[in-house]
Amino acid sequence: MFWNNRLPHSKKERQCAAQVKRSTDRTMSHHYQDLITIFNQTFSESFNTKLELGGDEPIYLPADTSVPYHRIIFARGFYASALHEIAHWCVAGPERRLLEDFGYWYEPDGRTAEVQAEFEKVEIRPQAYEWILALSAGFPFNVSCDNLHGDFEPDRLGFMQKVHQEVMSIFETGFPPRVQMLSDALRNFYQVKPLEVGDFIVK
Repeated sequence: MFWNNRLPHSKKERQCAAQVKRSTDRTMSHHYQDLITIFNQTFSESFNTKLELGGDEPIYLPADTSVPYHRIIFARGFYASALHEIAHWCVAGPERRLLEDFGYWYEPDGRTAEVQAEFEKVEIRPQAYEWILALSAGFPFNVSCDNLHGDFEPDRLGFMQKVHQEVMSIFETGFPPRVQMLSDALRNFYQVKPLEVGDFIVK
């Protein structure tokens, strides 16, 4: 079950989504160590938050008595996993950033069409941020529908179109501060030109 402001997206699915993208990680000259450095230089002091390499499952852990800073822990050294977890952090407000995994209760894999629709609704904004950050790093982006054991095939292109519409809306209203800060830092490191709406293509 999942509860208010739910995110029906299991940790195992987040791991699998990163694994699906692993071939991209291997062919591009993007190294997770660089992303860790860029993120931590940008946010470790201002937001007391660090990006760290994890194991099988990604997780967000707020500061506690043993670790005095917040941690975004991504799966298995996958660059795509790190971007996805960072995007969720960029969505989370101050109160949620004080809760483990931002206080979400995760719905297991094998969702119905109705539950999948709820998943996509809450994933539009973070995946829009992820797309912006990926292109800021010159890194390919693919939406994650993440219903590996469901009894139907999610509409990936339809979902990507919704994410694209969200990106266009973000361009109109302006990038949120943390997204802007990291986008600028990534573009500077990877020597990527300023982003334009035409860079975001649904395919």
